[in-house]
Amino acid sequence: MTGLLPETTPHAAGMLDVGDGHRIYWETGGNPQGEPAVVLHGGPGSGISAGALRYFDPLRWRIVLFDQRGCGRSTPHASAPGTDLSANTTAHLVADVERLRCHLGIARWLVLGGSWGSTLALAYAARHRERVAAMVLYSIALTSAAEIDWITRGVGMFFPEAWERFCSGVPLEARDGSLVEAYHRLLVHPDPAVHGKAARDWCDWEAAILAVHPGHRPHPRWDDTAFRLGFARLVTHYWRHAGWFGEGELLAAAEGFGEIPAVLVHGRLDFGGPLVTPWRLARRWPGSELVLVGGAGHDARDPGMAEAVAAAVGKMPAA
Repeated sequence: MTGLLPETTPHAAGMLDVGDGHRIYWETGGNPQGEPAVVLHGGPGSGISAGALRYFDPLRWRIVLFDQRGCGRSTPHASAPGTDLSANTTAHLVADVERLRCHLGIARWLVLGGSWGSTLALAYAARHRERVAAMVLYSIALTSAAEIDWITRGVGMFFPEAWERFCSGVPLEARDGSLVEAYHRLLVHPDPAVHGKAARDWCDWEAAILAVHPGHRPHPRWDDTAFRLGFARLVTHYWRHAGWFGEGELLAAAEGFGEIPAVLVHGRLDFGGPLVTPWRLARRWPGSELVLVGGAGHDARDPGMAEAVAAAVGKMPAA
């Protein structure tokens, strides 16, 4: 299979009560009787991307998408005043994926995840290996402390002007410490002027390190005030805890995945997620194949990236 498939219209949707006052929005597309697959979006907090349906042959696959806690059409939204994030952790999201699988009556499924979604996919497989038929991961991240330090400081050497603006967004006395912690304090500040500016500064930085090609345009969602605030609050909430993972936890877990078939798709120009991460993951995982996309960075819209993900899905064996 080459190229992307036509986008399909969801044939079912709903809200699932997952406890702790949270309800997650889900929808399914493709063939209602097809092989099941679930898409785990990035962020944390990016929400469903309808374009993800184009990775799948709609005649073969039953495609499940959902908005993770606190974002998209799930409730409560992380941008709402006074939203409590204490029941929004990786463990909660893993449990939500499993609850959704049971709700939809699915025995095993292909798990696809990009960026943060790849982290969540690995965490889900570590906990529920028997429910994973195959995996396709792209723009891979493990949400480790080292990766978070790189994306908030180290990669600034390639984007010095944007990084200086990003660093200047926090008080002077906080600039030598954790920028994630400093931004999180600003993002949960009750004053809209304070948290609104922090959300804009944070999202401008994330958009800057995606721009590896001339003429790159930020995704239109960055223009939405509620999206920016909810996204930045969730990202900093997860990053300040390093995703609640121990050092090397997901790499160690991958050794137990054995021959679960997997394709790891990564852009060679991914400044935010250095290639060493998927390379190390592939070395630990006997059933995985690493596919590099020479002209792509971290953005799934970069040249060749979406096509490589669609090709990986297309060659997955039947569940």
